[in-house]
Amino acid sequence: MTIPEQAQLLRIYIGEDDRANGKPLYEAIVLKAREMEIAGATVLRGAMGYGHSSRLHTAKILRLSEDLPLVIEIVDSEAKIAAFLPELDRMMTSGLITLEKVQVLQYGTNGR
Repeated sequence: MTIPEQAQLLRIYIGEDDRANGKPLYEAIVLKAREMEIAGATVLRGAMGYGHSSRLHTAKILRLSEDLPLVIEIVDSEAKIAAFLPELDRMMTSGLITLEKVQVLQYGTNGR
């Protein structure tokens, strides 16, 4: 699998407790991206954040997990990301999605 040097970064901001068909939304998104042969996806867990509701979500010692913020980053060609967006729309009921152009310097290894 290759990614063009000029690619697109899809960034999805959701909550850890968000669900899609009974399973964690982040898991559903990553598995759908893999099924569609998107080059790569990573889920990052935030220590603190807030969204449109302005409700603070934090990982303090006394509160181990209060719907912590998650960011899912997906990188591939503009065409593959565009094909993925309708699938994402079917899964998500809230959250923030951003797109930006990125320059891919390296993906995987050559010859190994």
